[in-house]
Amino acid sequence: MNTLAPSRYARAVRTLRGEATSDGAGVRLTRVIGGPALPDLDPFLLLDEFGTDRPEDYIAGFPEHPHRGFETVTYMLDGRMRHRDNHGNEGLLTPGAVQWMTAGRGLVHSEMPEQQEGRMRGFQLWVNLPAKDKMTQPRYQEFPAGEMPVVQPGAGVAVKVIAGDVDGVRGPISQPATDPLYLDIALDAGQGWEYTLPEGHNAFAYVFEGEATVGDGEDARRLDTHEMAVLGGGAVFKVTAAGKDARLILVAGRPLREPVARYGPFVMNNKQELMQAFVDFQEGRF
Repeated sequence: MNTLAPSRYARAVRTLRGEATSDGAGVRLTRVIGGPALPDLDPFLLLDEFGTDRPEDYIAGFPEHPHRGFETVTYMLDGRMRHRDNHGNEGLLTPGAVQWMTAGRGLVHSEMPEQQEGRMRGFQLWVNLPAKDKMTQPRYQEFPAGEMPVVQPGAGVAVKVIAGDVDGVRGPISQPATDPLYLDIALDAGQGWEYTLPEGHNAFAYVFEGEATVGDGEDARRLDTHEMAVLGGGAVFKVTAAGKDARLILVAGRPLREPVARYGPFVMNNKQELMQAFVDFQEGRF
């Protein structure tokens, strides 16, 4: 009896498009993870893509709101966003910058556009924290575009390393709990790249410019702009720009495999902890 050896290449075990929604004070965005189609992908709780040239779609921003029990990762592609919180922290996100915020035991912050016109574009990713870290002190890892290493592993391929490792070059973001990988991959038309994913991680790829083919041979799947692939199977991620230049993010993290109790801006492990988060917020203990 002939048997086929398993492919060494990861494949798109599921593909999906995000759903249009709004958040904050009416900011229009596309929710890819965190909606009915894909509530989460452990340890990832949410992925929003925002991108518009219309100031009325973003100008009201995200006024003060609380968080507890997880991390928010904001990656700006275009535009300027001012961050402030009730612990006295403040920062400005400009094109290419990344903020990895660990909400921990709780804070109240705002994210407001610092522009009246022009394009605002980027991603926000929510990453869960393990039970042992949910009540840790809040902290920030903020890096401007100039501090993000860019690797060119082949002709027509450029990879910005936000978190993780590419050809011995490490991104500036670190988080031992989930050991994340976060890459921004730019491919010239017809060019491709292969990358070995971290073992045991859940991973996804999201195309935000052009089109790309993920996988190899009969398992290859073409992704259109604003389409996401949940990856599975083999360990090697293979991607090729399909027809024209393409750009995508590749994200992976070690799953926590813990119970999740979430409501709005709070993510804990059980209902009692969730209710305590509301009490602590209402009584000013954030």
